[in-house]
Formats: sequence, structure tokens, C-alpha cells
Amino acid sequence: QAIQDHLGEELLQDLINFCLNYMALLKLPKKRGTFIEFRNGMLNISPIGRSCTPEERIEFSELDKKERIREKFVAALQREFAGKGLRFSRGGMISFDVFPEGWDKRYCLNVLDNERFDTIHFFGNETTPGGNDYEIYDDPRTVGHSVQSPQDTVQRCREIFFPERANEC
Repeated sequence: QAIQDHLGEELLQDLINFCLNYMALLKLPKKRGTFIEFRNGMLNISPIGRSCTPEERIEFSELDKKERIREKFVAALQREFAGKGLRFSRGGMISFDVFPEGWDKRYCLNVLDNERFDTIHFFGNETTPGGNDYEIYDDPRTVGHSVQSPQDTVQRCREIFFPERANEC
């Protein structure tokens, strides 16, 4: 189901308009294009814009760490849309996602429940509350692993699944 069908056009437009108004008032060193990316199951909101260069992405990320731009934006959305069935989670360096309650990464666990796996391991880098990996990382149906990079993930997999090879490069 598409997000617009689930939320309805009125709530979706209220959400988009709120985000556009909020971002219009943000004073950032740089703003680029694609501030709201409409995806099938969610909206991706980027205060700097998804069209930024890799260097601008790093610059915004450093500023965001100091000024908590995305955190404050999400807090404003949570206040404005409380009780509307929306979830907000930061992802990556420049954006956060908005999606209906229950449409996070745990959605796949409903399918996997039917497969009768003994253990489901999840590896993610945004595993603290508010991160886009948090819900599935914290879900009792998974064993969550917080990782920092693809290389860290490989190392953790070796340690868990192939302990005899854990020290190989």
C-alpha cells in the first residue's frame, strides 16, 4: 500500500506543508535540491537537500551533530502530528524518514515469522532511539548488533558465524 493511500491526502499535505514551512525558516550554510523525497512507503526529509555533494553532506552532518537540526525538526513534527500514527527516524547523514506506525524495518519480521528461523540477527548502524534501525534492533524477535561500517559488519559476522576465521583479514 502506498503511503498516500494509508494516510489520506489531507494528512499527507498537512505533513508536507509543515515540513516545507519549517525548512523555509531554517538558516543553513547551504541548501540544495530535493528536500522531500516521496517514496512508496515513506517520505525522506533532508534539510540540506538530497542533491548536495559528498563534501556538503559531511559539512551538514558535522553541523547537525553540533546544532541537532534533524533532532529539533523531528521533535517539532512529533508535537504537531501527535496521535496521527506517524513515526520519524533519522537515517544516514542528512535526512530522516517519516512513515506510518508499523511500516519500519520490523515489517519484514512478519514474513520471517512464517519461516520458523531459530534466530534472526540484525546488523545496523542507527540503533539508538530515533535511529532508523532502532525498532528492529530492539525487537525481541531479533538479536541486534550495532555496527559502524561494512567492514565492522563483516568482522562481527565472522566472530558470530565463523569464530575460527574471526581474525582473518
